[in-house]
Amino acid sequence: MSHFNLESALEALLVFRSERDWMQFHTPKNLSMSIAIESAELMEHFQWKSNEEVKQYLTTDNLHNVKDEIADIASYLLLLSHDLGIDLNQSIMEKVKKNAAKYPIEKSKGKHDKYNEL
Repeated sequence: MSHFNLESALEALLVFRSERDWMQFHTPKNLSMSIAIESAELMEHFQWKSNEEVKQYLTTDNLHNVKDEIADIASYLLLLSHDLGIDLNQSIMEKVKKNAAKYPIEKSKGKHDKYNEL
């Protein structure tokens, strides 16, 4: 697995934001709302489509639009994490450990049940 590093993306986002004096608008409330809004825009691409229709949809220029929505979500998430002093990589690793305890392989493999229903 390749090393997933978003430091250069975060640096570019911080410069972009600073040059426009947008830090004043990037409160935790606004950034979290922006994540939700962009997530809804991502979901719109898939709404009402079957798996086969989604597969076909993504073979066209629509894939670029989906990529843009994913980039918007990731950008706001990176900024929010940075502003709150959260190490996103460390937080993800800690959450994976918590989920591993909640969803042991022997009980959860191949199942979509919630941990309290296993």
